[in-house]
Amino acid sequence: MSTEKRTISLPADQASFIDAKVAAGDYATASEVIRAGLRALKERDDAVERWLKGEVAATYDAMKADPTRGVAVDDVFAVVHAHHAGRMKDCS
Repeated sequence: MSTEKRTISLPADQASFIDAKVAAGDYATASEVIRAGLRALKERDDAVERWLKGEVAATYDAMKADPTRGVAVDDVFAVVHAHHAGRMKDCS
């Protein structure tokens, strides 16, 4: 694997976090911490992309094909408000 050098600027709390991970022995270098963070970010982005393509797009397509599947926003909020009112009543 080839590597490329980069210079980055970080807020003090992020720099301290990196230093703490290295000092604790979790990683050998600051570069390893950054690489692990970037791998995690890529995994999260890939998971979001899979979700969007697999579930959101399919749901959108189904709604376009049959709009009667939908629920009016006013009906949704009525249910949420009723649920919230019931929980507030239980707290009294």
